[in-house]
Amino acid sequence: MLTEERFNSILKILEERNSITVQELTKLLNSSESTIRRDLNSLHKMGKLKKVHGGATSINLKYDTKDDDISHRHTLNIDSKQAIAKYAGSLIEENDFVFIDAGTTIYYMVDYITVKNVTFVTNAVEHAIKLSKKGFKVFVTGGEFKNTTEALVGNETVESIKKYNFTKGFFGANGITKKAHFTTPDVNEALTKKVAIERCLKNYILCDSSKFGKVSSVTFANLCEATIITDRIDNNDDIKKETNIVEVLNL
Repeated sequence: MLTEERFNSILKILEERNSITVQELTKLLNSSESTIRRDLNSLHKMGKLKKVHGGATSINLKYDTKDDDISHRHTLNIDSKQAIAKYAGSLIEENDFVFIDAGTTIYYMVDYITVKNVTFVTNAVEHAIKLSKKGFKVFVTGGEFKNTTEALVGNETVESIKKYNFTKGFFGANGITKKAHFTTPDVNEALTKKVAIERCLKNYILCDSSKFGKVSSVTFANLCEATIITDRIDNNDDIKKETNIVEVLNL
């Protein structure tokens, strides 16, 4: 394979996968490790990719290591979040026992729940208040109140969730990639999400398209563990192979 052909192949792979290792490229392109490393160095100098230890990442891959304040989140991508929330709300059925995570899209989802005989457990204070005002039975986990997301987190939260068996769970994520899967910035929130997902028969991740290609500090679930509900997903065929995805703008 000629150098230019390898360059194009590497960039096409990164467009689909966001990150790749030297070892993976040697197998995919049937080239030596020294050749691949030389190619990555050249493409890095050309500004086509970002060379990292053991491989490369797309220049479009973004790292998100902190939580935005919840008031700021309510101003972002509102139309997309509302469309996602409407579809997610339609999935809740009579007699469901549902866990709902903190997050603005899930907050909007409450507006679109039409059935009445549903019980909820949540670690999100504002969600609990909204659900209660709509007449639902709501259980709130214990735990430490986190100001930025208005979520309850910590050991008490986790132990509270462990005793339940949910029919469905709805969660947010700060980043989604094939390599890092579903990620969030805070280790305590990640643990809460992880434990809750393990207690649900069906899991749904609600996120708009801006979350794809981003990596946050802590992985809380693998792609295969949940269905993604999003507005749209572009150039992420690798993720589509790993999990079920509902694109609400294409329905």
